[in-house]
Amino acid sequence: MDYLLTDEQKMVRELAHKIAEEKIRPVASQYDQTEEYPWGIIKIIADAGLFGLFIPEEYGGMGMNVFSLCLATEELSQACGGIAVCYAASALGTFPIVLFGNEEQKKKYLPDLASGKKIAAFGVTEPEAGSDASGIKTTAKKQGDYYILNGLKHFITNGGDAHIYVVIVMTDKTKGARGASAFIVEKDTPGFTFGKKEDKLGIRASSTRELIFTDCKIPKENLLSKEGTGFIVTMKTFDISRPGVAAQALGIAQGALDLAVKYAKERQQFGKSISSFQGIQWMLADMATEVEAARALVYSCAKEIDAGARDVAKDSAMAKMYASDVAMKVTTDAIQIFGGYGYMKDYPIEKYMRDAKITQIYEGTNQIQRNIIALKLIKEMAK
Repeated sequence: MDYLLTDEQKMVRELAHKIAEEKIRPVASQYDQTEEYPWGIIKIIADAGLFGLFIPEEYGGMGMNVFSLCLATEELSQACGGIAVCYAASALGTFPIVLFGNEEQKKKYLPDLASGKKIAAFGVTEPEAGSDASGIKTTAKKQGDYYILNGLKHFITNGGDAHIYVVIVMTDKTKGARGASAFIVEKDTPGFTFGKKEDKLGIRASSTRELIFTDCKIPKENLLSKEGTGFIVTMKTFDISRPGVAAQALGIAQGALDLAVKYAKERQQFGKSISSFQGIQWMLADMATEVEAARALVYSCAKEIDAGARDVAKDSAMAKMYASDVAMKVTTDAIQIFGGYGYMKDYPIEKYMRDAKITQIYEGTNQIQRNIIALKLIKEMAK
């Protein structure tokens, strides 16, 4: 479908596509096997200016928007969801500073993040606080001009490799969710260490680690917004970052579909290509339709955010939920089309299914997304 992209948006898509095909696809399997963080690819993405797409020009960015970020993420994910999430997760860690940072914080951190000289991460999840972000136990206690952080975050994408972290901690446990606050923490801060790198099913090129805070001393200037707004920072960040996860899922689905079509045309059975069999044709037709429907939803949501819509929580949840469900279904069907070969690591398709699964889980499970959608619907009907 023609989404009437501007020349600038077409340039972003073409640039990301070129990087994906020429630089990422040839090494995707290697990074999946070694679990090495793809610093070489990150530098290529940085040199292309893609880290600064959504960051205002006055802070060294390109001053574009969330839609452009989604276009880039989709293209990169078609070649490797693991490498693509290293890029997208930095955007997730950068969004809180763009949205809630004061002028001094923006001037200090955004230029390096826009250039890709430094990458970011966002720390919310804890062992007992996943979908329930209000259950956070990591604390920050104010002492003079500093806050002292204690506790840990886990399952943090880019953990240990990112240079800048935005973390959500409790400054007043008695207030529940209203006692949470957001802080910017730099990697080399004393008292800030990392757990082991997690051994994951998919997105293995990306790093996932615990963030450990032991009497970690943070200047009060690193408080984002004000005390008690951490939950708002989290929700507003996810509202505009979830289309990025949806774009990752969309790219994985499109990449799997392309491989399935190619294989179906090449694979011979009963003296003809399996693409001539109606059973395969119907599978491909359903896969293509679902991918295009997901794309329409993701693009529409991103454009709504860029147009300044005040409440995008429902649409953002829909985009993330639907695109990731599509990614899981399409990648599973793609393996079915490959047959036994699809189950073997000698062929690239099994990696797409492994990478797709996480998109149904992180930045809020799809069950949580359904809760958000339903509650928003009910609230709207009550007006």
